Amino acid sequence: MASIFNSLPPKHGLSLWCPRADSLHPTPRPSSVGFSGFRRSYVAASSGFANDNREFVIVGGGNAAGYAARTFVEHGMADGRLCIVSKEAYAPYERPALTKAYLFPLDKKPARLPGFHTCVGSGGERQSPDWYKEKGIEMFYEDPVTSIDIEKQTLMTNSGKLLKYGSLIIATGSTTSRFPEKIGGNLPGVHYIRDVADADSLISSLERAQKVVIVGGGYIGMEVAAAAVGWKLDTTIIFPDSHLLQRLFTPSLAQRYEELYQEYGVKFLKGVSIKNLEAGPDGRVAAVKLGDGSTIEADTVIIGIGAKPAVSPFESVHLNTTVGGIQVDGQFRTSIPGIFAIGDVAAFPLKIYDRIARVEHVDHARRSAQHCIKALLSAQTHTYDYLPYFYSRVFEYEGSPRKIWWQFFGDNVGETIEIGNFDPKLATFWIDSGKLKGVLLESGSTEEFQLLPKLARSQPFVDKSRLQNASSVEEALEVARTALQVESAA
Repeated sequence: MASIFNSLPPKHGLSLWCPRADSLHPTPRPSSVGFSGFRRSYVAASSGFANDNREFVIVGGGNAAGYAARTFVEHGMADGRLCIVSKEAYAPYERPALTKAYLFPLDKKPARLPGFHTCVGSGGERQSPDWYKEKGIEMFYEDPVTSIDIEKQTLMTNSGKLLKYGSLIIATGSTTSRFPEKIGGNLPGVHYIRDVADADSLISSLERAQKVVIVGGGYIGMEVAAAAVGWKLDTTIIFPDSHLLQRLFTPSLAQRYEELYQEYGVKFLKGVSIKNLEAGPDGRVAAVKLGDGSTIEADTVIIGIGAKPAVSPFESVHLNTTVGGIQVDGQFRTSIPGIFAIGDVAAFPLKIYDRIARVEHVDHARRSAQHCIKALLSAQTHTYDYLPYFYSRVFEYEGSPRKIWWQFFGDNVGETIEIGNFDPKLATFWIDSGKLKGVLLESGSTEEFQLLPKLARSQPFVDKSRLQNASSVEEALEVARTALQVESAA
């Protein structure tokens, strides 16, 4: 569940799908509210929250909120000072689990809460609801913020609660893109996955499903299809692109994964459009009607066609109209003093590539939260320096004939060199003007995976002929490692 969004065509590369900026800083508003005029303004709050004043308020209950809360605790600034307002029914959790282990068949040890509350995904402490109570953090569940008064520094929640904040951290994430109701987007049996309730609803359908259709050939499509294979269901993936995960995979790389899925019985319909979803006599979805008029039977349909930043009700906080989301600087400050944005919703300076970007990935959610809160609470002043990173893990349930785990670091721009036979290893290197810009590795060792970010960040010049002539993934990585050592010694 990850992506970088912007308006440029795919040829510009994954992490370059964002416009070049003359400056890494957004255009400021007048000096009274601009980045240069940023000031911290706190509202005193007692440990018992006797009034409606909150020194720090996080809006959103996802990964970013959980990691932000931990950082507040680490700085001794949470107890009686921090409040989290969430539309979720649960304490923050590691959202990627919802399309991976959470969807495992019931006899194959699926993940369930409280097992994947933040921050277990990064090896940290499990922050259960009791953890927040113990740390003195006030939680509002299932009570989303509906409006903000910037001048008065107040928030109104759906239940009518009025909260006054000193510093506001917007961590609202993103929302799933949906099919319109008029073409069947809300029919019973049609599913979208964003939270635990969505995943529970899908599991309920999978328990009685026979024919599953997944719309979308990205992360969601690949991960849900892998789960459906575990349920032994007739599964079809439909998408308009020419191959899987077109924003990252090359055609030859995608072919390897498509062939593996086909070995497991998954069918692909590529390069097709959907006219509408059709209901059966019972009102549930029964078929997917394609643009050419043909139909595919389905009793369960999962829509995985992307997401959009959840900016409501913060539209007045300097939105970025190109990549979407709320514009921030390298410390995640918006142009309004005391208001920050982190995670999926933040349009931030991607320093390594001199771009403004918006990243939907758990790694960025964690790191942006930690960077923002450290900057807010300490003397940290350095700019966030994120290296794009994506991964997927599928077919990891008990009894699976093969587990898939790949990682990508860097930028998928330039020509590609593919090494390996997918048995199980496979590596793809992106080279631009002689420099190694990005690398993807399937089924690597811990040491090999640890090498990838070093390569992508250093961008060493590599000997393409040596890389192309490598007889194995191990040899290719050694060529890249040697190039890195030469670069470091220069």
